[in-house]
Amino acid sequence: MSPSTRKDDQQGILQSLDWWTIGIYIALLVLGWMSVCGASYTYGDTEIFSLSTRSGMQIIWIGTSIVLGFIILMMDDRFFDTFSYVIYGALLLLLFLTIFNPHEIKGSRSWLVLGPLRLQPAEFAKFATALAEAKLMSTYGFDIHRWKDFGSAALIVLLPMICIVGQRETGSALVYLSFALMFYREGMPGSILFTAVAMVIYFVVGIKYENVMLWDTPTSVGKFVVLLLVQIFTAGMIWSYVKDKRMTRIILTYSFGITLGFLLFSEFVIPFDIVWVQLIMCAGLIGFLIYQGLSTRFINYLYIGLFAVGSIMFFYSADFVLNDVLEPHQRVRINVLLGLDDDPAGAGYNVHQSEIAIGSGGLRGKGFLNGTQTKLKFVPEQDTDFIFCTVGEEEGFLGSAAVLLLFLALILRLMYMSERQPFKFGRVYGYCVAGVFLFHVFINVGMVLGLTPVIGIPLPFFSYGGSSLWGFTILLFIFLRIDAGRNLIRQ
Repeated sequence: MSPSTRKDDQQGILQSLDWWTIGIYIALLVLGWMSVCGASYTYGDTEIFSLSTRSGMQIIWIGTSIVLGFIILMMDDRFFDTFSYVIYGALLLLLFLTIFNPHEIKGSRSWLVLGPLRLQPAEFAKFATALAEAKLMSTYGFDIHRWKDFGSAALIVLLPMICIVGQRETGSALVYLSFALMFYREGMPGSILFTAVAMVIYFVVGIKYENVMLWDTPTSVGKFVVLLLVQIFTAGMIWSYVKDKRMTRIILTYSFGITLGFLLFSEFVIPFDIVWVQLIMCAGLIGFLIYQGLSTRFINYLYIGLFAVGSIMFFYSADFVLNDVLEPHQRVRINVLLGLDDDPAGAGYNVHQSEIAIGSGGLRGKGFLNGTQTKLKFVPEQDTDFIFCTVGEEEGFLGSAAVLLLFLALILRLMYMSERQPFKFGRVYGYCVAGVFLFHVFINVGMVLGLTPVIGIPLPFFSYGGSSLWGFTILLFIFLRIDAGRNLIRQ
């Protein structure tokens, strides 16, 4: 490539850059630094720019991130397509080796310690996984509706998750569930997404109300409601995927009628556990679906039957997973979130203190560096995972809303940019980026407000540290570079 051609390409890239996204990025960086400064500031401290303070070091991380973003913009966008699998393989190997890392920090082996520098490979594996997914799904002949192709795409996401779990960093592993947004956009059946939502409902309802009895009967409310939901959801899927409204009405009529009859019998005649009746009804429904599938050779019946079987198996294994698989601190956090335990001085301390900090901010907040909960260090991890409580205390409801609106604008902009990509590679990668940001913001803000489990993931561009800031910057700027090259004429 001649120097003049290279210069023209660079000018074309600068003209094609999405400056709205870059503007939002800069705004979030500035607000993030102010939050880190507020979270790490102590009364009487005048050296907020000193490298000995977290606010000073965050300036270094921000500066290096901007330089890193500029370097990415100067690269050929075809590089990311060509070397997607190489980048993914290298990061996957690094994740695997990190499992055997001798440095354990807060019970996790996810950090690589290089002298004074600490890096978390899981933060960089996100963009590598997104590139690999984009490469695979843009391959000629790929069809997400084929189980082989869908399985390959799912495996790309699953492998880094397994490695990260092996590092005892379950929260970071769950972030990879955000790729479901991209899968759904690219044609993943809605039934898979619905199944995932149903499993969450089963888990929450079943665990929370397992020990609550229905009226004066020895029937668990949690088990009763979940098994009733299994029948309702199964009937709904018959309505949606078989298009048989008559069968749907019959199933719902028998389900509610028989359940109500035995419920009244148990309440007023002989008390007994109605769950056994519901299990028999579910077994009969599953048998009917299998019979219909084999007799009509309509495979959707079998898929719906598989959903019902999986629902029951998942529900009855949830208690085992909660009590025998999860780590004690994870189990306590879930119990606190579900209201099963009240531990304001233990597992619920962080959330309790962050709620106090946010509530004390009121409408307009206490002002920059004027927070009390954060300055007196009542909130642990207030400059990392719980940094949003600093925003709430110092900037109040209005400032918190402004930050959330900025994140919303960023995510919507990323989706818009994804839809305008001329090639599938760019669109898939763009939706991966949007999904990661959406998951991080939703879960991080939710756990600070006590609405989601505390899983220890950072708020993009706000939480202190170089790994997350570099990781999010690389993730975003690769897409900006791909988008900037969408209209370039290739030689």
